[in-house]
Amino acid sequence: MVALLLINLQVDFCAGGALETPHSDAVLDVAKDLIPAFYYVVAAREWHPANHLSFAAMHLWRKPGQRIQYQGKELNLWPMHCIQGSFGAEFAPGLPTDAFTKVFSMGTEPEVDQFSAFSDAGQPNSTGLFHFLKEKHITTLYLLGLGSDNTLKNTALEALQLGFKPILINAIPKTEEKNPILDELEAAGITILGKNV
Repeated sequence: MVALLLINLQVDFCAGGALETPHSDAVLDVAKDLIPAFYYVVAAREWHPANHLSFAAMHLWRKPGQRIQYQGKELNLWPMHCIQGSFGAEFAPGLPTDAFTKVFSMGTEPEVDQFSAFSDAGQPNSTGLFHFLKEKHITTLYLLGLGSDNTLKNTALEALQLGFKPILINAIPKTEEKNPILDELEAAGITILGKNV
């Protein structure tokens, strides 16, 4: 069985949002075209508490884009985004959310910075996505998303580690620029559809 996994298709990652992603309209258009083709459509959303440690507002005299040392680790600071229950955390207008089979929330722990659609900081199955996919006998995952490259990368790599076959859909229009994250994922054995060259 196959499923489409949509990641971060939320207002804050769209044009005018707190973390606007280039070419978000193109990604959303591809998502709308793909959704009817899948029986299982799963959405993963960032769903942060307002005091999430990655928000620059939580650190005195700091601003988004800076990197700091925090509890012995390097931390990238972001503007506040996808706050639980806020408009920015809602799915992008026009997405047929009634077609979503299930929604899973990421980044819900205030002190955890790295996460994927499967887990926070490597804690197995903490979002419930793994168990859901296993219950539905899903073996192949098509991934499409917006926002932080880390979230997409972490999800694809964790899917591979958990025994799924992840296929990443790159819906960004072709450019002459290479995306090193796509190269890294391809080298790990993940199939990339629409890779820019």
